Amino acid sequence: MSDHDADSESPANPSVRRVSDWDAGSLHELATDHETPLYVQDLDRVRENCERLRDAFPNADVRYAVKAHTGRAVLEAVRDAGLDAECASAGEVDRALAAGFGGDRLHYTAVNPPARDLDYVVGVAEAEPEVTITVGAVDTLDRLAERGYDGRVCVRVNPGVGAGHHEKVRTGGAAKFGIPYDRAAAATRDAAERFEVVGIHAHAGSGIDSEQLDSHRELVARLGDLARTLAEPAGNETSAIDIEYVDIGGGFGVPYEEDEPPLDLPAVADATREAVAPLPDGVDLAIEPGRYVVADAGVLLTRVNTVKPTPGERVVGVDAGMTDLLRPAMYDAYHPIRNLGGAAGTANPDAREATPVTVAGPICETGDTFCNDRALADPARGDLLAIGVTGAYGYEMATQYNSRPRPAEVAIDDGAAELVRRRERLADLTTVEREADR
Repeated sequence: MSDHDADSESPANPSVRRVSDWDAGSLHELATDHETPLYVQDLDRVRENCERLRDAFPNADVRYAVKAHTGRAVLEAVRDAGLDAECASAGEVDRALAAGFGGDRLHYTAVNPPARDLDYVVGVAEAEPEVTITVGAVDTLDRLAERGYDGRVCVRVNPGVGAGHHEKVRTGGAAKFGIPYDRAAAATRDAAERFEVVGIHAHAGSGIDSEQLDSHRELVARLGDLARTLAEPAGNETSAIDIEYVDIGGGFGVPYEEDEPPLDLPAVADATREAVAPLPDGVDLAIEPGRYVVADAGVLLTRVNTVKPTPGERVVGVDAGMTDLLRPAMYDAYHPIRNLGGAAGTANPDAREATPVTVAGPICETGDTFCNDRALADPARGDLLAIGVTGAYGYEMATQYNSRPRPAEVAIDDGAAELVRRRERLADLTTVEREADR
């Protein structure tokens, strides 16, 4: 543990919550009451993570990246903790409004936004003029102007620097995201002639760990340089751009593996302030964490239904699959798994021998596995497994592939559990279908 960790961590608010920290008895009760697969989200932990971010970045505008988890209960907890909402789609804007975020706390940051999304958000801005729209292409600026919009705009920059846990989420260097850095100043000055330009923005990627902080610092430094450039007139025909903030995105990683140390957030904050400084007078720092807020606040509970010894491996079949938690199949992501026991007539899981197993779901895909050759307390049919650190991009990426209804979700608030999302029924799979006119 670093000095920063020692200063910032307390027994009541540890810097990481492991799957072993969840109370097994409580999880068993929830699985019995609500069946499995079941997502459990601890709102107290969400608030603790918000507090830690605000302590590390006391003078920054902290905005929650809504795409990490859009559930109403989570959004309301984040809102009450004082964070703004950063939304990547019209649907996320709609959810944030429903959760009580005002326009002054809404930031729409879309990539290649569909026409209907722009129509919706421009309509929202008519009623909530303090909404900010972040734009990553000159085309999008033109499309906003065509809709009569002349309000608050933030320009997204492609800094040419990317980082993150997987190549599919490293946005900072991908051409899809933002206006190229060498064109950003000119594009921002041009935008200021048509809109109220209030900020510049960049994002390196998702799940940045301690080994990738050099890339993060480089991104931050480039945005600081751009802010200082915009603060100075460019020739006789242009004036300085008085922006309100420099938004460096989020992407702060969390430890998924049991022995992986937590990110030293105060040290990251110190390095960020050092890299971006000195900002022009009146320009604030903004950050957009998503995963860090909710990841370790969630677990996915699943029940063992099949144990199949084979010559090559021991396969443990469960009732959750890649439709419930896509990250292992999509990113080869590691999630910790804990056997909570529960099968009639079997020994306490803590007393069982650790056995290498493959935990596989019910989807007709070879990739539908949560782990391969991983040592778990020897699973038996009926055991309850807890898959940890699933609060971010767990339920959000759930699908109805193979016509599987999505799972239920329970929120824990001040120790009390409440069903906040019911399990989908088979009938829900066809509710949006209509017979063709004959």
